[in-house]
Amino acid sequence: MRCSPLAQPARPLRQARAGALLLVATAALLSAPARAGLFDDEEARRAILDLRSRIQATDDAGKARQAELAQTSAQLLEQIQQLRRSLLDLNTQIQAQRDDNAKLRGTQEQLTRDIADLQRKLKDASQNVDERLRKLEPQTVSVDGKEFSVDPDEKRAHDAAMAPLRNGEFDQAASLLAAFVKRYPAGAYTEPARFWLGNALYGLKNYKDAITVFRAVVNAAPEHPRAAEALLALANCQVEMRDVKGARKTFDELIKSHPKSEAAVAAKERLGALKG
Repeated sequence: MRCSPLAQPARPLRQARAGALLLVATAALLSAPARAGLFDDEEARRAILDLRSRIQATDDAGKARQAELAQTSAQLLEQIQQLRRSLLDLNTQIQAQRDDNAKLRGTQEQLTRDIADLQRKLKDASQNVDERLRKLEPQTVSVDGKEFSVDPDEKRAHDAAMAPLRNGEFDQAASLLAAFVKRYPAGAYTEPARFWLGNALYGLKNYKDAITVFRAVVNAAPEHPRAAEALLALANCQVEMRDVKGARKTFDELIKSHPKSEAAVAAKERLGALKG
């Protein structure tokens, strides 16, 4: 029967130890030839048995030591394998952590860009809201020497209606001013707009409607700064319609109700011309 590779070194070791003990015993026997005759067979047998016991003990101790070493080696090998597995797991975890960190950095950078973009949009939206609110907030305007708070839409509509009148576009001005007066019947611009509507109608030679409008200005606000001018314009319309009697009556009304106005001075001159 052949021995395994692990068992082969054990036999030469035992043989060497046994040979060594036999040599020691032989040397001991030969060193005392004078006493050799004194040993009987029983003593020789005991010596041999004792020697065998020592050899066996030494062999058993070697086997135990070898088994202990083998067990320790196996344990160390298992610990090394476990350590390798732990290192592999740790490397895997570290790589996964690196990947997660890279993703987090990418996410953080994207969030930073998104926040910056959102802040820019919020700033633009805030500016737009402020601009819209300013357009909606009442505005202070000066109308015929007095300050009024008007709605922005009302001011824009008034300016749009007055623009064609300044350009001599009486037809468009009359349409826009009439719509404005209808939309804002009691605003700060109402009486001035009605007065300029009468002038636009006068420019269109629509004297009849112009007279109606000028009379409405006077009746609605007889103390309005435009009232005197409205009476003067009304009388001029009557003159154009050859209603001399009505014109004289209107001039007299103007001079009596607004004696210190420039319109009253002009009314006196024209009244004198009519009488002449």
